[in-house]
Order: sequence, then C-alpha cells, then structure tokens
Amino acid sequence: MDESRSERRTSSRRGGAPVSSGGARGGVRGSRASDGRSGAPAGGRPSGAGGGDERRGGSRLAPKSIRLPEPAIDPDVTGKELDRAIWAQLRTLSQENAVGVAQHLVMVARLLDENVVAAEAHAETAVRRAGRVAAAREALGIVAYRRGDWARALAEFRTVRRLSGSSHLLPFMVDCERALGRSERALELASGPESRGLTQHERVELAIVVSGIRRDLGQAAAAAAGLEIPELAGSASTPWSARLRYAYAEAQVALGHLDRARDWFARAVDADTELQTDAAERLDELDGVTFADLDERTDGDEASQTQTATALGQTE
Repeated sequence: MDESRSERRTSSRRGGAPVSSGGARGGVRGSRASDGRSGAPAGGRPSGAGGGDERRGGSRLAPKSIRLPEPAIDPDVTGKELDRAIWAQLRTLSQENAVGVAQHLVMVARLLDENVVAAEAHAETAVRRAGRVAAAREALGIVAYRRGDWARALAEFRTVRRLSGSSHLLPFMVDCERALGRSERALELASGPESRGLTQHERVELAIVVSGIRRDLGQAAAAAAGLEIPELAGSASTPWSARLRYAYAEAQVALGHLDRARDWFARAVDADTELQTDAAERLDELDGVTFADLDERTDGDEASQTQTATALGQTE
C-alpha cells in the first residue's frame, strides 16, 4: 500500500477528519484554484475577521522588523491569488505587509499536500506578520492539523473563532478533541449552539466526525443513525458525497452488516472522483481480493533463484 493510500485510510478510519470547512473560508483553502482533498470551490465565504482600513490601525499592525529569516516565495506568486474575503482581512495591515502575508498564505496552500514542513514555515511567518488576522491563524491551524499536532491545531482554531466570531472550523475542533482522547468533550462541543450556524457542507463534515466518535465508543448503531441524513441520499456530485458514503459504509461494518457496507463502499467509489478515500480498496477487501507486494515478491523470487542455483552447484 503506497503512502498516499495509507494516509487516506488513516483519515477515513478516524471517522472522516474534515477536509472542507476551513477551505471555503480560510487562507489555506480559499487561495487555491482547486483542492482535490476538500472538493470545495475556490473563493468561498469570508472567515469573518474584521475588515477595516488603514485608518483603523494599519501602521500599528505593520511589523517593525523581521526577526527571523523568511522562507522563499515562488517567483510566480503575487498574493493576488487569494480571494477577496481574505484580502478584506488583510486590509488591517500596511500595504507592504498585506502583500507579504498574502504571498505566504498562497505558499501554504501550494505546499500543504507535498511538503507540510515547508508549508508550516510559511504559515508561521504569516502569523508572525499578522497574528491578529484570522486567515493567518487558520492557515497555521490547518498545517498543524495535517501534521497531527492536535493541541496546536485546536489552539489556533479557537483563536480563529475568537478573532472572527465564526464557528466554521467546528468540525476540525471536534476532531481535534477526539484525537486528543477527549471523546465526551468532542460530543459536547459538536452538539452545542455553535453547530446551528454551520453551512450544509460543514454540517455534513461534523456529522461524519461525530459518527467516527460514536464508533470509537462502540456505539455502532448511533454512528450509523447519525449519518442517515438527507445528504446521504443526495447526488454523487456533491463535494461531501464520497466521504459521507464512506463513513456510512464504515458504520455498517461496525454493525456487522457487511453486504450493506459493500453497497455503500461501492457508492463511495462512484462518487470519489478525486480519490479522497480508499473506498475501492475497502471494497476489494470485502470481496476477498488481495494484492501481493511486488517488491517483496521480487526479493523472494531472487532469494529462491539463488538457493536453487546453489543447490544445483552442490549437486554437480
């Protein structure tokens, strides 16, 4: 199993680590032309951090000096790749600083899937330059989340909520609580009043995470019931359909309903045009299909051939 497949399985078996809520509104996802992991369109909704203008303290928020070396910006990155909602947040900064922060946020998005360590360096630089800008804190939170630094991610997401007044990162926050072993706190957070203000996509992501928590707690029936929402029967073209169907299939496995699980894994495969899950591999497992590791088989064949040749030499 290759590394990317393993990552998809880890994410999926954790009950659907959310992939989209931060995208529609934050600096990381909103700065990309497309994002195969989230399925959310570029642009999206604003993260809600205060806009303002230079008269509201732009010079006061400009960095007096750059204390640490900053990671290099790719020559083609201008910062204009960000959507208008994020630029509205950057208006609290001086023009020079706003452009620099924007460039670093674009670099975070560009590097997130291929070099998370480099993405983290850009995110940290953006936060040093603009620590009171929600998009910068969200970018750092997303990077920490992707690195599995749950405590740091949760702290950054809480900061975003405080700065912006928005709860759009609630699915991520709940999943962080879960990953930190605080399942009951995660469920309490998920059922709180903040959840009522989520978009449809965010509500689906939250339902997927909560279902995973229920499975963790051995509550398979509740895990399945929590996903029996109108979106489950919706179109396969929606950005959440593959992950929602996959999570429901996992709940069916937990219930021991393997035929039903197979059906929903198959539906997940049909919807998963961007390979967000390992639904095809799970389907093969249920069908009893196994794949040999070619490298291991090659090594074994070579060893067998060497032993045979040695034996023939001794016989001669």
